[in-house]
Amino acid sequence: MSKILVLAEKPSVGRELARVLGADKKGNGCYRGSRYIVTWALGHLVSLAQPEHYGSQWKQWSFETLPMLPQPMELTVLPETSKQYRVVKELLHDKEVASVIIATDAGREGELVARWILQKSGVKKPLQRLWISSQTDKAIKEGFSHLKNGKEYENLFHSAESRAEADWLVGLNVTRALTCKYNAQLSAGRVQTPTLALIVAREKEIRDFKPREFWRLKADLGKFTVRWDNGKGSGAIYDQKTAEELKRAIINGAFTVTEVGETAKSVPPPLLYDLTELQRDANKAYHFSPKQTLDIMQRLYETHKVLTYPRTDSRHLSDDIVPTLPERLKAVAFAEFTAAVKEIGKEGRAIAKSCINNQKVSDHHAIIPTEERPNLLKMTAEEKKIYFMVVKRFLAAFYPPYQYKTVGIRCSWQQELFRADGKTETAKGWRLVYDLDKEEEEEEYQNLPPIKKGDSFICKNTLLKADQTKPPSRYTEASLLAAMENPSKLIADKKMKEYIGGGLGTPATRADIIEKLYRAFYMENRDNVIHPTSKAIQLMELVPTELKEPLLTAKWERELEAIAKGQRDKKSFIGEIRGYTQDLVKTVKNSAAVYHPDNLTRTPCPQCGKMMLEVNGKRGKLLVCQDRECGYKKNISMKTNVRCPECHKVMDLYGEGEKRTYICACGFREKAESFHKKRGERGSSKREVQKYLHEQERQQGEEELSPLAKALREAMKNK
Repeated sequence: MSKILVLAEKPSVGRELARVLGADKKGNGCYRGSRYIVTWALGHLVSLAQPEHYGSQWKQWSFETLPMLPQPMELTVLPETSKQYRVVKELLHDKEVASVIIATDAGREGELVARWILQKSGVKKPLQRLWISSQTDKAIKEGFSHLKNGKEYENLFHSAESRAEADWLVGLNVTRALTCKYNAQLSAGRVQTPTLALIVAREKEIRDFKPREFWRLKADLGKFTVRWDNGKGSGAIYDQKTAEELKRAIINGAFTVTEVGETAKSVPPPLLYDLTELQRDANKAYHFSPKQTLDIMQRLYETHKVLTYPRTDSRHLSDDIVPTLPERLKAVAFAEFTAAVKEIGKEGRAIAKSCINNQKVSDHHAIIPTEERPNLLKMTAEEKKIYFMVVKRFLAAFYPPYQYKTVGIRCSWQQELFRADGKTETAKGWRLVYDLDKEEEEEEYQNLPPIKKGDSFICKNTLLKADQTKPPSRYTEASLLAAMENPSKLIADKKMKEYIGGGLGTPATRADIIEKLYRAFYMENRDNVIHPTSKAIQLMELVPTELKEPLLTAKWERELEAIAKGQRDKKSFIGEIRGYTQDLVKTVKNSAAVYHPDNLTRTPCPQCGKMMLEVNGKRGKLLVCQDRECGYKKNISMKTNVRCPECHKVMDLYGEGEKRTYICACGFREKAESFHKKRGERGSSKREVQKYLHEQERQQGEEELSPLAKALREAMKNK
């Protein structure tokens, strides 16, 4: 009897599919059953070949060999996952296997993972596609009973491959050109460079900003307070003498109410979460990085099966999801959400109509709970936080609008205008279950007494407060995600805004872009605020202007989407990218700019002898060899959660082994061993060190642990 091979993206997903399909016999890199064989990739098993694959001319980094424009672009098996690739290839060629079901992640990159494996292995068996938005048993069974024809997703593959080839052509060529030109570890990319340009441009705005002093005047009328207003909504007085004269003049003056206005307002429940909105809110609420939130979401989707597919750009549901909502509500009827679910059921509430829109759902609908009841005991604290955020947003969608009324009072003293604003909540609505983290409100609301036009009040006291105009805020990861999602705000030419497309990158790739900018030491995160490094600021002077523009990259994303829909030809798109790459390399070659690293130390690299650079990583300070081909790195310090006993700020841990020392910015320093003995700080500091070691091992592998990490590991063993 012929069998069907099911290709999943990860072993964990493969195991679940195999269990549901009854393929319970463990094989080499697969599970076998009477009808199905389930195997998996390990992320990507196949990738675009590196430049050296095409010949010796591209092994060395040299200007003379640029641009690199291989035709055709070839695939190669990734060495680190070659063992699993051989397993999958053998299964694909197995005569017992009559057809293949692609069961990788239901999205652009998931399609690429599977298609490249099939293409590299040379298999052309009948294809079907499993397309599901959650990993529950019910969703898997329904998905297998409604499999799609593989041909329906060929354009999605062409889009994914176009993205990969464009990134290879632009990223590798410009990175080599910059590195060769300036003899420094510089890199550029189709999405990362315009993203970094946003951060550097904001920094320039802040540095060039000239603050202007102004004053605000308030008058205490006994029962309420009013503030001076220029009639245009601004309460700023830019001349101190004028402000002080007005302050003296109005004391004991009679104020007459000239206008009383009452306005009823209604705020509908917020739309459901897509990935970017969830990443933004998680960063605001918990300071989670976009990558951290995505990783948590993947676990909630794959392991716990309590949330739907995370890599979505839709905040709506399609009509076919509506019948499943009662069961999803039942699944979240626990703990603090029980009362809300009972009320929804008792009153027969339907989800807000604004959340249902077939036209605004492309590959996947918004992120909502599945029908699977969660086991909170198996969740980490971080997983619970993200899960609860989604549940609250989901439940809020079943509640009526939040309603309130505002009362606006306008008063006059002689020719001067003053105002006061009050707010009264009339219906809590969806805020009963979920209250957004509100931005600071522009209006100063207060409880106002009954007032009518013509009433008169005497000014009993005054308050004059000095202030300054403020520069634009630096980006947080949340606001950077928003800027990447909608960069049209940054394009001055109104006619060009319509070409902006879908933003910089996609919801699934933006977190990786931000992490890449940290890893390349182009930016640092200080107290959840992003600061560009000197390296980044200089890079913006070296990179071709076109590559920094958000318009171009956003337009490319729109074209990739058009390729996925069959509205754009891949060949012509890549042809344009090739021409563009040639222009970029030529621009770098002809540039007269100069690069000066300002973080060069006098510490020689132990491997090549060149002086190393001191950089601030996400987890501490490092020394990095300036030679790209050497690549040596050494940890100097790591950030901890241990508080300074003098100023109570968190300290950094320097040194290795017995020389490990806590150092604080206030000047306090003490050997770690002595510090722990005196204060019994073995709890938090020990956990912090263990967390650091785990992360080091995850990122680099045991054999590549830094000297600091190795020393810390040995120290931990002795505790």
